[in-house]
Amino acid sequence: MLRRLYDWTMAIAAHPKATWGLAGVSFAESSFFPIPPDVVLIPMVLAERAKWIAYALICTAASVIGGFAGYAIGALLFEQVAQPILEFYGYAGKFESFAERYNQWGAWIVLVAGLTPFPYKVITIASGATGLGLPVFALASVVARGLRFFIVAGLLYRFGPPIRSFIEKRLGLLFTVFVILLLGGFIVARYLV
Repeated sequence: MLRRLYDWTMAIAAHPKATWGLAGVSFAESSFFPIPPDVVLIPMVLAERAKWIAYALICTAASVIGGFAGYAIGALLFEQVAQPILEFYGYAGKFESFAERYNQWGAWIVLVAGLTPFPYKVITIASGATGLGLPVFALASVVARGLRFFIVAGLLYRFGPPIRSFIEKRLGLLFTVFVILLLGGFIVARYLV
């Protein structure tokens, strides 16, 4: 089953309109969607290695724009929209103590969350809800998301064929590691918030 899903993903990744999917997932992940854009970015770069810079730029730009949407949710619609999202992910109860710490370390929190498997949407919403300065948020987001996606895409460009072979031989193991990292990010977020 994983092999069929992988083959399907690789075929879709080479489609001319795949960049729209990459942009959509990158945007949505920064404000409400639980799946990170790396899931789309990785097969796209492996399928079309020469386009790694374009894919990293698209991923970064859409993620930062999606981050502004998350920021707006936090700033303008906290009670109506952000509170239910935080409750859904289990973060609502600890948000006040998090907001206090957040105001002290905001730029660093955005940088770390933007580079790691930590659910970035929580940080974008928190940035708006706690009133983190928009220029600080924007700069930290561009740096963090840009670094993350350019490092991933650059490594795939440089080491593409061996990485693709490694992925294809160890698909089950890598899927398990991905799920553990994704869940780990949510668990860490639950205890930090």
